[in-house]
Amino acid sequence: MASKKSLPVTKKATPKKVAKTAVAKTAVKKVTKKTVIKKKDYAKMALALHKKLKGKLEVVSKGKLETRDDWSTMYSPGVGAVSSHLAKYPKDAREYTIKKNTVAVISDGSAILGLGNLGAIPALPVMEGKCAIFKAMAGVDAFPIVLDTQDPEEVIKVIKAIAPTFGGINLEDFAAPHCFVIEERLKAELSIPVMHDDQHGTAIVVLAGLINAAKVVGKKFEDLKIVVVGAGAAGRAVTLLLKKAGISHIIVTDSKGAIYAGRPDLTGYKKDLALTTNTDRLQGDVQSVVAGADVLIGLSGPGTIAPAHVEKMAEKPIVFALANPIPEIMPEDAKRAGAYVVATGRSDYPNQVNNSLAFPGIFRGALDRGVTAITDEMKLAAAKKIASLVKKPTAEMVIPPVMTPGLVKAVASVIR
Repeated sequence: MASKKSLPVTKKATPKKVAKTAVAKTAVKKVTKKTVIKKKDYAKMALALHKKLKGKLEVVSKGKLETRDDWSTMYSPGVGAVSSHLAKYPKDAREYTIKKNTVAVISDGSAILGLGNLGAIPALPVMEGKCAIFKAMAGVDAFPIVLDTQDPEEVIKVIKAIAPTFGGINLEDFAAPHCFVIEERLKAELSIPVMHDDQHGTAIVVLAGLINAAKVVGKKFEDLKIVVVGAGAAGRAVTLLLKKAGISHIIVTDSKGAIYAGRPDLTGYKKDLALTTNTDRLQGDVQSVVAGADVLIGLSGPGTIAPAHVEKMAEKPIVFALANPIPEIMPEDAKRAGAYVVATGRSDYPNQVNNSLAFPGIFRGALDRGVTAITDEMKLAAAKKIASLVKKPTAEMVIPPVMTPGLVKAVASVIR
């Protein structure tokens, strides 16, 4: 038994010490309040930055113009010899001009981000940003071009007329359905790669994410049952690439409900989609067709996926809510409803479906190897390569971060 001497002695706090303790607690509270991280106002920051920079790009000469010889070889009279050579051997433009490393990033402003049809000038800062990404990630010299026309025939005519300058064409923010016509015509009529990134970049990264998500939930990729919410440009492209990857159970919904063969109001590309999806011809809204689905992919707008939809899905649901900046369902709401893996288009949540994972490497590989068209086989290979960069997929990591070392080189290696 312990003696009284060994017992701890508790000293009575004096008024002075009580006062000090109270001050200390107050100080802790103040420090805690000060260390709360405030959400950054990126809209305000972006406006200030763009005004300061007055555009995100500049043209820099590779050669010097400091001596008479510089002037005579960089420009006249020496440059005339280069023109004469290219007149005889036009294919040599890739070796004598900027063509080999140059991509045009072109928009008509008809579908800018999630903002809608704002026209040419509002599209310009977005195209500049895309060009900056091309340069920073892949060393590609990209030029922003916005067109003051939304007539598909005029767009095609203009792009064909300026194509000789470029080694590739990246179409951006063109609305459905004319984006399909524009891309298909240009691919058929030009001898350089043409890609509508809103369609194919999105599809590639979604496929990459699903390859790893299937592993995380312990399901066979080819057996996944998928509902795609949104039948626009991205919805169509994602559906077609997933089918190419081996998935057969896909239902696509638009604002009027499930797309199925025989739906009387369907025309054009939606009618074509109906022929290869929803083989059971299920009808109704998302709530009506989502029961038992393994995957729900949102490619529409805020609020189009509800917690009730997630609750009706199969065990360990996978939810990709990709509308940006406000997704179809917020990740925390999807998780509360039972979602096991959640991806969004936002950088402030895990699993960002970011097209920058795909397009820089795709065009880098195409330019380096003189590829004339981006094929479905290349898209599938790019998706698998991106997925492989996540060595041990988890619910919080099915898609690699955009700054993953070696990303561009890895994707470029399969474009051949």
